[in-house]
Amino acid sequence: SVYAPNGRVVGSEFYAGKLRWFDRLGRWLDDEVAAGRGGSLVVGGDYNVAPGEIDVWDPRAVHGGTHVSAAEREAIAALQARGLVDAYRARHQEPGRYSWWDYRAGMFHKNFGMRIDLVLVGAAVADRLVDAEIDREARKGPPVPSDHAPVTLDLDEPGAPLAPAARTRPSARSQP
Repeated sequence: SVYAPNGRVVGSEFYAGKLRWFDRLGRWLDDEVAAGRGGSLVVGGDYNVAPGEIDVWDPRAVHGGTHVSAAEREAIAALQARGLVDAYRARHQEPGRYSWWDYRAGMFHKNFGMRIDLVLVGAAVADRLVDAEIDREARKGPPVPSDHAPVTLDLDEPGAPLAPAARTRPSARSQP
């Protein structure tokens, strides 16, 4: 589980610290891959980066800010180049699906958000991926919602065939 620094303002000392943090995470991943554990990695959390234009409500509105800068996006791409797959994007290419919304100005209700909560997985985990979902309903509360929505993965069991119910959304399976 990771929580990447916010970076505050592009070009600030906080932004430079964020990029150094991604470098350190990359070195840790290099060690995991070298030790033979790369395929089974699941590294999820708040990366504070929207990897692509599809991951923001309006690329023009956020242009030039943190979370969308070229250097931040290159840092995410460098992590994926180590053999990691963006589990959500592996199953969903549709726009308008976000995991974070600012509390101000009704951003959540307008769906003016960003997909900055990512789950990057190794090849062995990606092979077991049935679905991934952003639970927007959980963002609504109660009691007091976060400004983030959880990202969930549905994985099959190694060596076991998938039951038909496993192909439905987790929330649909848990309802009476």
